[in-house]
Amino acid sequence: MIERLKQYFLLMRLHKPIGILLLLWPTLWALWLANGGSPAQRLLFIFIMGTILMRSAGCIVNDFADRHWDGQVRRTAQRPLVTGKVRVREALFLFVLLCLMALMLILDLNYLTWGCAVLGLIFTVFYPYMKRFTHLPQLGLGVVFAWSIPMAFAAEQNQIPGQAIFLFATAMLWPVIYDTLYAMTDREDDLKVGIKSTAILFGGADRLIIGVLQMVFLLALSIVGFLFHLQLIYYVSLALCAFLFLYQQFLIRNRNPSACFKAFLNNNWVGALIFMGIAFSL
Repeated sequence: MIERLKQYFLLMRLHKPIGILLLLWPTLWALWLANGGSPAQRLLFIFIMGTILMRSAGCIVNDFADRHWDGQVRRTAQRPLVTGKVRVREALFLFVLLCLMALMLILDLNYLTWGCAVLGLIFTVFYPYMKRFTHLPQLGLGVVFAWSIPMAFAAEQNQIPGQAIFLFATAMLWPVIYDTLYAMTDREDDLKVGIKSTAILFGGADRLIIGVLQMVFLLALSIVGFLFHLQLIYYVSLALCAFLFLYQQFLIRNRNPSACFKAFLNNNWVGALIFMGIAFSL
């Protein structure tokens, strides 16, 4: 029984909390901005728990979609569905259970939030299959990981104003940046297997395109600050993020897989800095 629970734990990737954190930061940005810096504790609990549950569910869907490919990629060859330590029907049951638990969290919220949640679930299920027919699955991940922003505004304000839509579009860029860094670690294996990614699409121009996206992301965040009337401390946090992006560019200069993965992990501090800038500003 303990071994079975351990495999479920691994399947949900709870031993790798970086995914939860990267999903959580945009959620916190939105909750603070939607309520002027004072989100309701109940909503804070709902969205934090929802982040954990849906990221775990997303990992299960991803492994289910890739279960015939992951064995051919060194980094994913020991995943529970590949090794058979978790059966497919067990994984699907766990996915449904996690989704039902997430649904229970939002039962007493408004209908707009419900609608956003349904769309978010559809995006979560659809995203893992994008790598089969497009080199832009990272853009799909951007939609999934930024979707908590319209949900947060829907829950707080029962509407999704224009500023929230711009924040959502801005946040979509961030996963394209860090997941391209992540995909650079698997590029050789992905080419052999036939998995598509922006790392493969960008080719030798990967560092340049990532750098351009980082600059566009920071510029868009500056506009977010203007739209939400944020204070100087917020722009200081963006300046610090610029230094982190420069550090990431330094790490990936030779495209070493372990260094690219380190650059990917560094984005946790980017998200944290942006949140601190918003929180202190408000």
